[in-house]
Amino acid sequence: MNNRRNQKRGRRDTGPKHRINEKIRIPEIRVVEGLEPGIYKTKDALDKAQSLGLDLVEVSPNQRPPICKVLDYGKFLYEQKKKEKELEKRNRENRVKMKELKFTPNTGENDVKHKLKKAIEFLEDGDKVKATVFFKGRMIVHKDLGAKLLLNFAQELEEHAVPENMPKMEGRKMSMVLKPKKGKKG
Repeated sequence: MNNRRNQKRGRRDTGPKHRINEKIRIPEIRVVEGLEPGIYKTKDALDKAQSLGLDLVEVSPNQRPPICKVLDYGKFLYEQKKKEKELEKRNRENRVKMKELKFTPNTGENDVKHKLKKAIEFLEDGDKVKATVFFKGRMIVHKDLGAKLLLNFAQELEEHAVPENMPKMEGRKMSMVLKPKKGKKG
């Protein structure tokens, strides 16, 4: 009941992830680490683990017989958390970010130059740049000006970026994505 309530509220279940020691109720288990590998009666494996001052941890409960390890459970959890954090950190570093620069069809030349400088910074950091032209009111009839602005913007950035797609309309805005050239990250 409590787990269901936590799931509804978006909370993670913080209970133990593995069955350990007396919570393993199956009569026979396969030990793969900590003792001589093989199939043991659960009671015998638990007695041997406790005599070594370690825990009997079920790591693969769906196998028949379940696979267990004899180890220090606190240290095991610590190392697992450490691996998860390292993997998350690596994924975060490899994630490509998208930066958006916004224009209107009549954006001034100096504003475009400033946004070019910003785009170069983003591209050198390895981020993608999404250039978007917003059409307000009757400006929508000048789609050609928006496309021309985006193509000129991409042309100015050709030594730093490669267009991922051509300018396309999405409702009242036209956008184009530029990705950094290979070897520029860093």
